[in-house]
Amino acid sequence: MATSLADIAIGKVGFIDQHALWSVEQRDAVDRISKEIDQNGLELVRVSVPDQHGILRNKTLTTRAFKSALRNGVDFTVAPFVFDTANSIVFDPFVAGGGFGSPEMSGLPDVVLVPDPLTFRVLPWVPATGWILGDLYFNSGKPLPWAPRALMQRALDALKKQGFGYVAGLEVEWYLTKLDETILDPDQLGGPGKPPPAPRVRPVTRGYQYLMEAHLDEIDGILQILRHNLESVGLPLRTMEDEWGPGQLEFTFDPLPELEAADAMMLLRSAIKQICRRHGYHATFMCKPGIPSFFASGWHLHQSLINLETKLNAFTSGQPDQAISEVGRHFMGGLLAHAGAACVFTTPTINGYRRAKPFSLAPDRATWGIENRGAMLRVQGGLNDLATHVENRIGEPAANPYLYMAAQIFAGLNGIKRQLDPGSPSEAPYAAVDKPLLPKTLNEAIALLKRDELLRKSFGDEFIDYIVKIKEFEWDRFVKYLESAGISTENAADTVTDWEQREYFELY
Repeated sequence: MATSLADIAIGKVGFIDQHALWSVEQRDAVDRISKEIDQNGLELVRVSVPDQHGILRNKTLTTRAFKSALRNGVDFTVAPFVFDTANSIVFDPFVAGGGFGSPEMSGLPDVVLVPDPLTFRVLPWVPATGWILGDLYFNSGKPLPWAPRALMQRALDALKKQGFGYVAGLEVEWYLTKLDETILDPDQLGGPGKPPPAPRVRPVTRGYQYLMEAHLDEIDGILQILRHNLESVGLPLRTMEDEWGPGQLEFTFDPLPELEAADAMMLLRSAIKQICRRHGYHATFMCKPGIPSFFASGWHLHQSLINLETKLNAFTSGQPDQAISEVGRHFMGGLLAHAGAACVFTTPTINGYRRAKPFSLAPDRATWGIENRGAMLRVQGGLNDLATHVENRIGEPAANPYLYMAAQIFAGLNGIKRQLDPGSPSEAPYAAVDKPLLPKTLNEAIALLKRDELLRKSFGDEFIDYIVKIKEFEWDRFVKYLESAGISTENAADTVTDWEQREYFELY
């Protein structure tokens, strides 16, 4: 088939075949995608990629151009990877090595975004539009070393070599608010490194009546819209629950395997924010919004391993006096051993550490317990219970799902290899003074990650040095804000600052 000028202009001709980037299953899915495009009369496809912050970056292609991208990939800039959460430039791209010490990064080059056919969806809330996730590659065919999806795949590959597969269930808290203003003030647009004021919003319900049916009924209109769209796009929604704060919700989902679980979290956050915004609401996954009486939100990650030989849950216990198998105990031993350093991935924002307080239903120490919501790791299981799993309650809903899950896999796998003993379960986790405290700030977590040899070896020096610099830059901007505003660190610990509200409320 002759190559047209239009085809040449998309990505690199034959890039996917040339570098053998797709599995047989991915190749087989291409015909299905083409049929879906035609059957649904699609005109556009959003080709998206998660960045280091867990934010989707995107190019929207016409369907004609997208069909070329299924052979060639799409030209995509590496620019998002030089920024922190406020789009402050952390790495100078116009020096040798692009600030990364890598010749491939000099001059802020284009890379190739390769769609993953297994992630294709038709977006029900956007007219005639499809959506697909992709992975980033240098022109050499080498994966971008800072791309989180590839890093999680590395963790899954390491797990597979030991005979295990990964399963995760999402339990996500977030806030629904009603937009109070929609006009953009030209004097309040902000700029790189200086986010504009957060949107003005008002609560949609009163709070502090946990799991109250009447609260859900008050917002049933938007909940029905969300349910319809989330299910239509293929997300296995299980429950919608009234949480603690005013307009605070918790959505839970069926367990999903491997990359599919992290992909679902990315699509979930994006979908909820877009759908709510189209109906005059603002949804935020910021941990603790700077609004009086709003409580902190968490992301509880339920996880287990599958024995690839038997296809059974490797955490199921065969002993009447054990709630979880020895494999599960060792996995927890690894999670506990690296809990502090992994906080950079489970709790990556400055605001997220406001949640880790005693008696808050969020952990403040590296503990585990059986059906204990005060522990960092909550085991749900028992003799021959096929659903036995470990719930990590440390995460915030703004966490990058690929990095969160990859850190869990790397740490848990190390625990299995070393047969680490998590000790006895805690019955009073907040009083467990013999257990290590979790970091109280992002800065403390960064310091622990810097010297964690296991996570450095697993993620690679290149990525750890990168993410440390990104998060240190974010922390330094926060400290400078406190100094300029005359706010002491003690006062900053008690009240959500305007800096945090501008930084995270709209972004997440």
